[in-house]
Amino acid sequence: IKNSALDQSLEIVRRRIDEVGTKEPTILRRGNNRILIELPGLNEPSRIKNLLGKTANLTFRFVVNESEDFGSELLFFEGETEQLKVGKRVVLSGENLTNAKPSFDNRNNETIVSFTLDRLGSKKFGRATSNNVGKRLAIILDNKIISAPTIREPILGGNGQISGNFDFQSATDLALLLRSGALPAPLNIIEERTVGPDLGQDSIKAGSFSLIIGFLLVIFYMFLKYKFLGIIANTALIVNLILLLGVLTILEATLTLPGIAGIILTVGMAVDANVLIFERIKEEIKTEKSNIHAFDIGYKRAQSAVLDANITTLISAVILFFLGSGPVKGFAVTLAIGIITTLFSAYFLARHLSTIYVMRNKDKQITIWFFDYLKILN
Repeated sequence: IKNSALDQSLEIVRRRIDEVGTKEPTILRRGNNRILIELPGLNEPSRIKNLLGKTANLTFRFVVNESEDFGSELLFFEGETEQLKVGKRVVLSGENLTNAKPSFDNRNNETIVSFTLDRLGSKKFGRATSNNVGKRLAIILDNKIISAPTIREPILGGNGQISGNFDFQSATDLALLLRSGALPAPLNIIEERTVGPDLGQDSIKAGSFSLIIGFLLVIFYMFLKYKFLGIIANTALIVNLILLLGVLTILEATLTLPGIAGIILTVGMAVDANVLIFERIKEEIKTEKSNIHAFDIGYKRAQSAVLDANITTLISAVILFFLGSGPVKGFAVTLAIGIITTLFSAYFLARHLSTIYVMRNKDKQITIWFFDYLKILN
């Protein structure tokens, strides 16, 4: 029983912490009754401890009269001293929830948590609310009342909402707790350590140095191979990296070694897209008399190859995100964002800049590959 409870707790803890994958946590089992959690780049340890400290056992019970003592108990409201007498019979439990998310109620101008029930839960909830219109239904989390609204009409659609003076952060945390499920047993934090970034600084420096060296070599080769169009490809590559780092910053991602590996792979894929396009344009210039037409056809005919290469990689990244955990998820997130920014920079920015260059030189001989240019000189 203890092993089963620990395995289940490990999975639920992973769901609560590892939803987005940008923090790259390490969650491991230690011994017979401990779980080790390592979180790089954590700014709010109190929030994580609050998420882990809650069992998240959600129940719906009816409020009873003060005179009824049998089958009832007094429970406190969350964060308050007010009490309410509720029945012990559970109308609905959190096991019937399929999804929960924070939202905003425009009618009352307050943040709420919207939830969706499964088929069995929808039938139970619909029957209970139909037979008890006018009564108060207490929503209880870990023996604390979150809210106790009055049932004004039957709720038959399997969708409901929880209100309780939430701000957006608390509503997000509550939705996360409800989605991840209830812990089989309470978790007690017995040790907490904060380690500075110096421990892994050498590895991060080595990864960053390799990224810079690879980036500079790619820029040099693209300029050597494609001359002015290489400058355009390098400009798109720099913008691509800025966009990628910007999105990762918005997601508050922690830059670790797997993330750096994803960025390095993105640099290679971004250049690969431009190489495919430029080589296709090279073939079209041999047969087309118009430079404008050759560039337009080259971009169009290279589009399928570029999309196929990037979409198949994107599918792999999505599979890694859903099946992997920790560093694997971090790599998948970085790679997926890099693919999207690569397509944007190659087919919007680079094409726009290439169009301006070709329009200004439409009557001139355009040389886009440097090695053939050397042969002409010889």
